[in-house]
Amino acid sequence: MKKLILFVVVLAVIAGGYYWYRVRNARPEPTVMTQPLSRGDVVDSVGATGTLEAVETVEIGTQVSGVVQELHADFNSIVKKGQVIARLDPQLIQTQIEQQTANVQRAEADLARLEVSLEDAKQKLDRAKQMSDKQLIPRTELETAEVNVRSADAQIRSSKASLTQAQAQLNNQRVNLGYTTIVAPIDGIIISRNVDQGQTVQASMNAPVLYLMAADLTKMQVLANIDEADVGRMRPGQRVTFRVDAYPTDTFIGEVAQVRLQPTTVQNVVTYSTVISVPNPDLKLKPGMTANVAIEIARKNNVLRIPNAATRFRPTTEMFQVLNQAVPPELERGRGGRGRGDGQRAGFGGPGGGEGGGQGQPPATAAGATPRAGRTGAPAAAQAAPAAQQKPQATVAAGQERGPRGASGGGNAGRPAQDANGAQAQADGGGERQPGQGAGRGGGGRGGFDPNMTPEERRKRFEERMAQATPEERERMQARMREGGGGRGGNREGGAGTGGVNRDGGARQGAGGANGAQAGNRQGGRTGQPAAIPATAQGATTIDSLFGPLPVVESRGTAWQYENKQLKALRLRLGVSDGTFTEVLNESDVPANAEVVTGMTTGLEQRNTNQNQGNNPLMGPQRGQPGRGGPGGGGGGFGGGGGGGGRGRG
Repeated sequence: MKKLILFVVVLAVIAGGYYWYRVRNARPEPTVMTQPLSRGDVVDSVGATGTLEAVETVEIGTQVSGVVQELHADFNSIVKKGQVIARLDPQLIQTQIEQQTANVQRAEADLARLEVSLEDAKQKLDRAKQMSDKQLIPRTELETAEVNVRSADAQIRSSKASLTQAQAQLNNQRVNLGYTTIVAPIDGIIISRNVDQGQTVQASMNAPVLYLMAADLTKMQVLANIDEADVGRMRPGQRVTFRVDAYPTDTFIGEVAQVRLQPTTVQNVVTYSTVISVPNPDLKLKPGMTANVAIEIARKNNVLRIPNAATRFRPTTEMFQVLNQAVPPELERGRGGRGRGDGQRAGFGGPGGGEGGGQGQPPATAAGATPRAGRTGAPAAAQAAPAAQQKPQATVAAGQERGPRGASGGGNAGRPAQDANGAQAQADGGGERQPGQGAGRGGGGRGGFDPNMTPEERRKRFEERMAQATPEERERMQARMREGGGGRGGNREGGAGTGGVNRDGGARQGAGGANGAQAGNRQGGRTGQPAAIPATAQGATTIDSLFGPLPVVESRGTAWQYENKQLKALRLRLGVSDGTFTEVLNESDVPANAEVVTGMTTGLEQRNTNQNQGNNPLMGPQRGQPGRGGPGGGGGGFGGGGGGGGRGRG
């Protein structure tokens, strides 16, 4: 019996140990999320908010002061042009008219009296002349009679001016009397009434507004505030859809009519007003409503589309390891390695660049781990020296003669590469990206940018390289940018200008690549542009008609298929995107009923979490545990090859 119990105990221990071993060393099962490609509409739109208003509105006011005596129009009243809609009390103005009439009559009487005085003065002048001819009166009396005639004539002219002034004031009061009757200036609808009967209105510097009138509510417009980041894609004639809160299930359609140049700045946010014409035949839309606008920049109907999550998916090395799949060469070339603290992996540099050097030290417990050759700078340099000597020195000397413009791609003009592949790439000024085995900065060659990188990742990588460059190299790069030598994008035939990168294998001009620089300057360089013609001299009536058409949207991307438990790259040409889906242009290259990977979990996440539970998440890995070193060297661009990884401390 004891033997049986002992046998059962031993068997239980063995079974438990076997189970623990299987659980401990169980291979994680990856979880892959896929989504099929579909057909549908893809609309690239810009969202904004705006306010509805009538196309033509008129503020009806009064030019005279008085008490509102009558109101013949109210809210929502439909009126015709010339229709009386209000009257002011005319008694005060009628009194002023009577006063001005009396002033006119008095001026006429004064004029008549002066005319009689003039006749009397003329008769006295005639008698004085006759008596002066007979020498019966002195000369002074004749002169006095002449002065009296001229004085009477001047008084008559003054009286006539006073009469004209009095008549003008009388006419002014009569016009004001007409202004007490308010009539509609156009056909339309009364939107707002701002006064009540019996209210006193005072006309001073600004005319008081009695009514707000809209010409035609069957045609309205939306004033949308477009952010300055999107205003460059606005063009007249673009289709617009919008909704209002009053009709949440209805979609209204409009069209961009005008993009105004007057900016509006609110809390350092610059927006531009865009006028959108909207038909309103059912009169559902009311002035003042808030419209949620979507302006269509580009629209593709019934096209093959891919989820944007699939284009953003980037498989990692751990994913390939879990799937027992080798990392594709294109990812190895474009991926900048990360120096690890265990000293087992080096970072790949850019083309012609050295492999990430680093001095990551393995933990003390990692017995038997042998660092790779080229992990430190000295062995790599020793391996690269014979290969570098095989290249003729005349080519390097030619690169030195070109000066700063001829050596834009290399680290320094005439700098020898640190490995065989790097030396070949530097001397030729191009070539495929090949991981070298030298440490530190490598030679020139195409920058180590992953073709699957997004523009944000490329910009971040470029900023990292700028930060890692020495002050002298940074000054040289900035000087080349200011000089503008070579096309920034290079050309498509393989030649690259100074600092340019081509699309089909050409690389940055390295130290000694004189022919590549000349080809890039001829084809990829800046070409002369014709002198700009002023907008006023082009015969256009508005600035909107001078805007050119929007460029065709086309980019390249990579999606991944999951077939037979393996990841397979799918090269795509992408078009319009709406933020959720993107148009696929090379539909013929996509397999039927294809499904693309949108996410993947390797199963190692939980294990890594358990291993890090003993550490403070705010402090990072503690001493005594393996930690990761700094990032390995990135690709060699603007003369920088792959730099070394950081020192990981265990």
